[in-house]
Amino acid sequence: MARFPFSAIVGQDEMKQALLIAAVDPSLGGVMVFGDRGTGKSTAARALAGLLPPITAHANCAYGGSKEDAARYPDVCGGGPLRKRAVPFVDLPLGATEDRVVGSLDLERALRSGEKSFEPGLLAKAHRGFLYIDEINLLEDHLVDLLLDVAASGENVVEREGLSVRHPAKFVLIGSGNPEEGELRPQLLDRFGLSVEVRTPQDIETRVEIMRLVAANERDPQAFAAKWEGADAKILKQVARGKSKLAKLETGDDVLTDAAHLCMAVGADGLRGELTLMRAARALAALKGAKSVRREHLIAVAPSALRHRLRRDVLDETGSTARITRAVEELFG
Repeated sequence: MARFPFSAIVGQDEMKQALLIAAVDPSLGGVMVFGDRGTGKSTAARALAGLLPPITAHANCAYGGSKEDAARYPDVCGGGPLRKRAVPFVDLPLGATEDRVVGSLDLERALRSGEKSFEPGLLAKAHRGFLYIDEINLLEDHLVDLLLDVAASGENVVEREGLSVRHPAKFVLIGSGNPEEGELRPQLLDRFGLSVEVRTPQDIETRVEIMRLVAANERDPQAFAAKWEGADAKILKQVARGKSKLAKLETGDDVLTDAAHLCMAVGADGLRGELTLMRAARALAALKGAKSVRREHLIAVAPSALRHRLRRDVLDETGSTARITRAVEELFG
């Protein structure tokens, strides 16, 4: 099935921005998307993965390893010539076991030859790509915790059944869910880099435009993709340019001070808020082709970087997004 073009997704600007920022800087810690069903959450994630340029990997490497991976993990990576392959996009089903996720002993090979061998799991397949979990709020907490640990470290370590394996597992973790079906524990939600709220569009023009676009794609997917090819190519160049500029961008003390003031004003727990705010603002500045990180970049990413890190205030029943918006207005005008 052909992917829906990323540039053809109408509305949901915050979600699209968060995904692009995560593509520029995968170390941000993933994106959590909460919202109504049928609002394009998985469509946007798949569209972005399909948009990105192919990666170069060793042909016989079960982990899709790069030359750098082969040098760092010589026991598990490498083998065969370097070839182009699509950026991985892996769906993690709710019923997946821990063995299926992290990998396990290859029982068939063990029974046939008596040789202990590691069978890579979903984390290995997602290396250098995206790992998508729909209804992540229904996934067992210990699995979510494990996924966040690996996403943060970029490495999967398996010590079980007489096996000791360490392999690369760098991916952008994308979770989505409907809050009405249960919420993630705050400790787990806090470890996601960005959190986005998506809602069903409430204006007629947007809803009609969505229906038109979906109908056109269903009628002739190839012609529809060709129509949006130029716009998608611009986004691709923007992401590639952002990746190359990211390491060169420095965040000035004035912006860091703004970040600290904002986090204190909204009552963000811990220091993860400041750190994520700083990294997200830098990634957005790189994405926009800016020469420096400015306050406007900080303000643009503040809701997605902070809304899931606020303490509950029994005297303030307004939503977290409203509290952040109000604090921004009070601090920066």
